[in-house]
Amino acid sequence: MYCGFDYGTSNCALGILKEGRPALARLEGEHCYLPSTVYAMNRDLISEAVAKGLPEDFKSEFIESRRGILSRARRFRVEEDYGANDQVLFFGREAFLEYYQFPEDGYFVKSPKSFLGGSGLRSEHIAFFEDIVTLMMQNVKKASERSLGVDLRHTVIGRPVNFQGINAEESNQQALDILSIAARRAGFESVEFQFEPIAAGLDFERNLDKDQTVLVVDIGGGTSDCAMVRMGPSYRDRLDRTEDFLSYTGERVGGNDLDIQLAGRQIMPLFGMGAELKTGLPMPTQLYWNAVTTNDVTAQSTFNGLETKQQMDQLRLDMVLPTLMDRFKTMREHKHNFHIVKDAEESKIKLSEQEKVTVDLGYIEDMLSLEIGREQFAQSIIHPVEKMVALMLDAIEQAGEKPDVIYMTGGSAKSPVVQAAVREHIGNIPLLDGDHFGSVASGLTVWADRIFR
Repeated sequence: MYCGFDYGTSNCALGILKEGRPALARLEGEHCYLPSTVYAMNRDLISEAVAKGLPEDFKSEFIESRRGILSRARRFRVEEDYGANDQVLFFGREAFLEYYQFPEDGYFVKSPKSFLGGSGLRSEHIAFFEDIVTLMMQNVKKASERSLGVDLRHTVIGRPVNFQGINAEESNQQALDILSIAARRAGFESVEFQFEPIAAGLDFERNLDKDQTVLVVDIGGGTSDCAMVRMGPSYRDRLDRTEDFLSYTGERVGGNDLDIQLAGRQIMPLFGMGAELKTGLPMPTQLYWNAVTTNDVTAQSTFNGLETKQQMDQLRLDMVLPTLMDRFKTMREHKHNFHIVKDAEESKIKLSEQEKVTVDLGYIEDMLSLEIGREQFAQSIIHPVEKMVALMLDAIEQAGEKPDVIYMTGGSAKSPVVQAAVREHIGNIPLLDGDHFGSVASGLTVWADRIFR
């Protein structure tokens, strides 16, 4: 059986065609969308789990290449008295719950897709990313097969136009190689890719009753991608759609960047960002941005390094209000920075429906909380939203014509702040909302049916 697989930055979803329509698998209870997170009691257990779930053709080579890691995983199990059947890995919502409860004890990974295509990665980093992605794909594939009652052998996986902004061609190839290797190690025999905005457009096109030129805007967790596409009854049955796709644009700016900006500009001042030094100068900000930039390996490595600890100790002596640094040190020592960015994400989502939200930070300090209004959110995310709008305008310019309609999908596309910016800069063009989470998976499923049927 074939499927469409949205291995997303924020969520994963997988679908097959049933009675001519995409049907999404239930991946966690009744949920069709699984947060892209993993929590392991020890990071070496990730590679161990991959080895156990590999198809036979891949096992011997993989075990040989990870011999040292697998040895450490066995030693950890003995030392911590974990049996073979004890749960040591958690996915999705369970992963968040374990992280919230035991932030210091395990290894937490959120949105590993954000790291794919990164420059300067050593071979061991790439191998570890392969293992994380493989583990997640193994989990989604098994859950989907249970939910749908089918054996999944072939897949179309969504991909952004560009994974990273620097050295795009090299970056894209590195990321696609990781995804391809992971998908085959997860048990897929055939792996194809389709641009995520195209996939979202194919889902939208199923219900069009007249031909239109559509600007498809997919604001994902890690990237924003746009495509100008001719769509409708005259086009949708074509297998070769090359001439129908008028332009593509994409950049590494997405919902995660909105979360990071909101966390930095609104929450980090509670920890000393922008606070006054005894010299009258403001605190340096980079260590705060490193804390909340959870989608950047280098930033996280720097934030958790000894040099940052020493800098924080020195700055505490120089601050007018050193208690703010004490709070920041508590957050760092207990690895609560991912929790703070998650709070920002949840605030962003709530601000789509309400004017104000209260962020409860009691897990850091009793009674610590913060109220954020929609206007504060809008001011915090000006720069990433400007980049998103620029991508849309660039796609229109490349196509050489205006769209008849703008179709927006992706979780952050739901935000009234984002939609208001689109209307302000692009003008009086009908703006339609899609299934903000399921349209890419549904479109990938439609494409899988066309190429594998």
